Amino acid sequence: MGGGTMQAAVLHAAGDLRVEEVARPEPRDGEALVRIRANGLCGSDIHFYEAGRLGPFVVDRPYIPGHEAVGVVEAMGSASPPAGAMAPAPGARVAIEPGIPCRRCRFCKEGRYNLCTSVRFLSAPPENGTFAEYAALAADFCHIVPDGLSDDEAALVEPVSVGVHACNRAAIRPGEPFAVIGAGPIGLITMLVGYAFGAGPATVVDIAANRRAKAVELGAAHAVDGSKGDEAVAEVMALTHGEGVPYVFDTSGASAGCALAPGIARRGGVVTLVGWPEVAAFPFPVEEVIEKELDIRGINRYCNTYPTALRLMESRTLDVRPLISHRFGFNEVVHAFEFASAHRDQTIKVLVGQAGES
Repeated sequence: MGGGTMQAAVLHAAGDLRVEEVARPEPRDGEALVRIRANGLCGSDIHFYEAGRLGPFVVDRPYIPGHEAVGVVEAMGSASPPAGAMAPAPGARVAIEPGIPCRRCRFCKEGRYNLCTSVRFLSAPPENGTFAEYAALAADFCHIVPDGLSDDEAALVEPVSVGVHACNRAAIRPGEPFAVIGAGPIGLITMLVGYAFGAGPATVVDIAANRRAKAVELGAAHAVDGSKGDEAVAEVMALTHGEGVPYVFDTSGASAGCALAPGIARRGGVVTLVGWPEVAAFPFPVEEVIEKELDIRGINRYCNTYPTALRLMESRTLDVRPLISHRFGFNEVVHAFEFASAHRDQTIKVLVGQAGES
């Protein structure tokens, strides 16, 4: 495999994405070389494209974005994956889990490998991602995709995993109502996962009318205008006969939206923070958290979620197909980024197909 090249979308700086010929990665010991068939365009990809940074990660050299991907294993590195690992054979279609931990630290040993401080996360600068013809990564982080799932669906196992981890962290229970603040892709997926776990009904809070409408289309019992602030809280309380909901998920990442969460939570409830915040710190109603004895829980990506996500999707307990709003071929990848950035109000989930597709 040595010496080959491939086409890749390379982000040089904010607003400067180019399709270039680059060196094809070589699978190292325990790695698989995966030929990419489809990518989902994540909000973080758009943020890097628009701002050149996200949180502590900065685009200070050219790199390949993308981490919501499905592909086919083309070759394996020279050594086997770790003992006991479920590694796919060449030819297998796989969903890529992009966060590769060290496997040796206390968090990895405890099974919370998403907290490993040595995680290599594909597409977090300077780590290259999956908007390319090929990607090389740990073979045991390539999850075999059931035949019944399309490439489009399999590309969304990664964001579904975020929703699965959020519901796991909240310890959501069947039959219990819940609320989701933010009706972007992750918010809608979190709602769908909550339903797949048997919880509900769901109330969705968002400032955009079209996203509230999409939430209702996908099964939300109520959709509340989050731009109304305290009035939105009062509306949720009225819908719940003054009690509030036992589980609240903030997927908005907006300080104003997140600050609504304690107000709509039931006493003794759980607030789970999913969305990456727009600012590192902002005013939060701590007195209400204490008075209601709320649990505040954060999530950091996901761990041990891909098998569950794939089972839910294969059984159609969770259907991601209605979330796919736009498709582009790989030869249109720059336009896909430009379109998603300029038309946030029109997009839910944008997919980019393999090289050569139109």
